[in-house]
Amino acid sequence: MRAVLLCVLATMCCPVAQAADVDLILALVSDVSRSIDDTEFTMQKDGIQAAFTSPRVLAAVQGGPVGAIAVAYFEFAGPAEARTVIDWTIVRDSTSARTFAAAVAAAPRSAYGRTSISAGIDLALASMDGLALSAPRRVIDIAGDGTNNSGRDATQARDDALAHGVVINGLAIINDRPASWGFAHVQPPGGLDNWYRANVTGGDGSFVIAIHDFHDFADALTRKLATEIASLR
Repeated sequence: MRAVLLCVLATMCCPVAQAADVDLILALVSDVSRSIDDTEFTMQKDGIQAAFTSPRVLAAVQGGPVGAIAVAYFEFAGPAEARTVIDWTIVRDSTSARTFAAAVAAAPRSAYGRTSISAGIDLALASMDGLALSAPRRVIDIAGDGTNNSGRDATQARDDALAHGVVINGLAIINDRPASWGFAHVQPPGGLDNWYRANVTGGDGSFVIAIHDFHDFADALTRKLATEIASLR
């Protein structure tokens, strides 16, 4: 009887940790500002579709302790133009992955304004904080072709996300032939990938992948997702 009582007391004092609902909570946040033309926008969405129908990404998802991730897709342009395009979806198999990919592909473009990376981060973070799911890791993926030129500083939004335990990774799309009016925006001193490292990304294991052609977006995103998901193990 005494042993049973001690066991009950130990359980009350040290409750068993609740199992995670998913292995990863992942926000895909894409730049749809005016420096991204409609062809490039379509290539971004085609890249997401290709990544989520890739055997490599699906194997990474199913290889986790839970075998599932929660993912949502957001777009941003100016400070008032950040939108939740596809809300949180559980991906655990080829059917759910293809359903999410098809929803992203079918969604119309949400904006064409300036570039507020901070607005994209802020929206993704608020959505994560309101999500009734638990995971050992939360990641915001920012994909864009330029610096933050509207809204509050990207570093402020980044620091707020890091304070909430969120990791931010980046996919810096290098525009090697920018319009003259946008040169400084897409080609900052030291390169856009280094600007992302200094101002956007952060957290344990964070990284930036630089690509020089929108045609490479699908492969880069596939490698990025597989790395993020596999890093849980």
